[in-house]
Amino acid sequence: MANDQQRDSFEASLRGPVLRPEDAEYDEARAVWNGMIDRRPSLIVRCAGVADVVRSVNYARENDLVVAVRGGGHNVAGTAVCDDGIVIDLSEMTSVRVDPDARTAWVGGGARWADVDHETQLFGLAAPGGVVSDTGVAGLTLGGGLGHLRRKHGLSCDNLRSVELVTAAGEVVTASRDENADLFWGLRGGGGNFGVVTGFEFELHPVGPDVAMCLVFYPAADIPDRLRDFREYARSAPDEVSALTFSGVLPDEELFGDAASVPKLGILGCYAGPPEEGTAALAPLREFADPIADFSGVMPYVELQRLLDEDYPDGMRYYWKSLYLDGLSDDVLERLDHWTAAAPSPLSTVDIWHLGGAIADVGADESSFAGRRAPYLLGVEGNWEDPDADEENVAWVRDCIDDMRRFSDGTVYLNFPGFLEGGDETMQTTFGPAYERLVDLKDEYDPANLFRLNQNVAPSASP
Repeated sequence: MANDQQRDSFEASLRGPVLRPEDAEYDEARAVWNGMIDRRPSLIVRCAGVADVVRSVNYARENDLVVAVRGGGHNVAGTAVCDDGIVIDLSEMTSVRVDPDARTAWVGGGARWADVDHETQLFGLAAPGGVVSDTGVAGLTLGGGLGHLRRKHGLSCDNLRSVELVTAAGEVVTASRDENADLFWGLRGGGGNFGVVTGFEFELHPVGPDVAMCLVFYPAADIPDRLRDFREYARSAPDEVSALTFSGVLPDEELFGDAASVPKLGILGCYAGPPEEGTAALAPLREFADPIADFSGVMPYVELQRLLDEDYPDGMRYYWKSLYLDGLSDDVLERLDHWTAAAPSPLSTVDIWHLGGAIADVGADESSFAGRRAPYLLGVEGNWEDPDADEENVAWVRDCIDDMRRFSDGTVYLNFPGFLEGGDETMQTTFGPAYERLVDLKDEYDPANLFRLNQNVAPSASP
């Protein structure tokens, strides 16, 4: 452990502030999006730039400190904060620089997708992000990145051109198809396992300023029938359409009035193309039956990106898990209906993401991301407010996933990982043949497993 002189020297070398438990801002700085997470690090370093990150990594390694890396936003598993160790906090590193001629953007490691959208939409461009604008760019991208543009333009990680990373040795390296190509392969879907990413270069696509979108709600009493309709629609949907379903009570009196307490099946879709084409392409999703409510239309892309933000506030309690599904058989639909009805919280949902399109067009050897061949992803979102209800909500999510595993090869989307309690078994199942290649990368860039609070693939020397 560091002595007082070493600690003082470290802090003096930084441009950003260091927060300790006795500081007034400490409790706010250690709080993360998921209210279930309550951890107390010894140090929080608010990095002002790459030099601060390098010095923090070196200090942690030399003093055998547990390291948590905090990017810009959501983190269901809570790995952005630790007990007793050091938090390398990038949340001030939010710059976004757009080159509209090259259709690229350089994005700081602490940025959120709202930061990216704000700058890129000035030029009618977008990088494929998530479906909530408060989500951090780093975590979403390193774990894959499913969003509103996924079937047309691929995952967030598919649109990376290069990455700037600080290794466990404190070295700053660039990874791209032409430089450190193996590392670039691993960063595209392998999680934050190899270092601290301080910058991303994204390829941009013409999107907006307006897009056609669908947001329609049907009575949950008809979930299997409506999901059969969705299954049929998905068979021939153009790649421009990225749609998902979510079922639960969703008790919003302002939106639903007298139907606020009624279980619902929602369908959310976006068309990545001319709005007039999109309105026609999305129309069948709105015509499966008489809806409870229909908020579909044409809106600015940045508004679509913010549409769900209020549903996922800071400090609520979250526990999410996932499975890639082999298909939507009638047996699957009946079980989805069962688990929707069994949810202990009216805020929880059972989600089905339609995949394929550009996601499946990327070769299996081009990135470490798993699940490219799956037609659908099941996401089970436990969302609730009462700490006394933790046990029953976590149990509901786990029981649902355990039941649905028979319809899957066991591969999971690592951005919806629960608390990563599956450990190495989950990593091996998910990455399959790519697992050993990821171990080789870990051996090269982080042989002592300094960066282990993540979707961790441990080095071969790990006990």
